[in-house]
Amino acid sequence: MEENEISNIIIKCAIEVHKFLGPGLLESSYEACLAYELKQKNLRIQQQLSLPLIYKDVKLDAGYRIDLLVEDKVIIEIKSVEAIADIHIAQILTYLKLKDLKLGLLINFNSVLLKNGIKRVINGYL
Repeated sequence: MEENEISNIIIKCAIEVHKFLGPGLLESSYEACLAYELKQKNLRIQQQLSLPLIYKDVKLDAGYRIDLLVEDKVIIEIKSVEAIADIHIAQILTYLKLKDLKLGLLINFNSVLLKNGIKRVINGYL
């Protein structure tokens, strides 16, 4: 499955979660529910995946964690904030670079209309 196909499924599942829960909950709540929905679609996911930093050929645990990695192709970073900030985009872009992946979705579940809280981030094409 291609990244765009996967991202379409992710967005549909995120909308389903948002319709059911609404805005205002903790990020961990949305993550658990989105993981459940994606598993129901038979997608392979990894939650809270540790992401080491390679510095001068040394693998360092710098505390980076990917919220959700779907099919080893798409990173999902979940937020529940007033607005997506540049630092959030930089965060997911860093994860994409460290993992050498093309596509990430930054999803802010604290939006009244979820489609306004979704940002596609493409590695190398900000």
